[in-house]
Amino acid sequence: MIELLIVVAIILIIAAIAIPNLLRARMAANQAAGVSNIRTITSAAIVYSSTYSNGLPPSLAAMGGVGVASCNGAILLDETLTTPPYHKSGYALDYQPQGAPITNPPPSCGAPGFSEYLATAVPVVVGQTGQTSYCSDEPGVIHYDVSGAKAPTPAACIAIPTLQ
Repeated sequence: MIELLIVVAIILIIAAIAIPNLLRARMAANQAAGVSNIRTITSAAIVYSSTYSNGLPPSLAAMGGVGVASCNGAILLDETLTTPPYHKSGYALDYQPQGAPITNPPPSCGAPGFSEYLATAVPVVVGQTGQTSYCSDEPGVIHYDVSGAKAPTPAACIAIPTLQ
């Protein structure tokens, strides 16, 4: 009986050491996925702009879609990124067009594109699913905020450090 208690105690000690390391590794993986998702959204916005002559996309949905690619559903992003609630790998994603809408959009486009955008990835639960938030604006530079706060405007995004 004492031997069994010793084995159980050893297993509990190993678990107490391993579980925090597992949670930190999971959070690091989520943060890497958050950066990757922002990079993917940024690249898709640039491809959309150069392909459809409609400026930068009016929404995440315009970069997604199924079937035949068009400026209303460009099929540039995975459905997970382009359908509500816009969560992937512990991060909440957001894409907001900024600036003035394009004045002369192609007739086949349902909504005009814009001249600027702000894409953000924020941890769903700061300290659990991730610690750092990320943002990208029209030049395509990715910035980060170690507090996990969401950048409300492109100017706020530019004010935080650049991801190297």
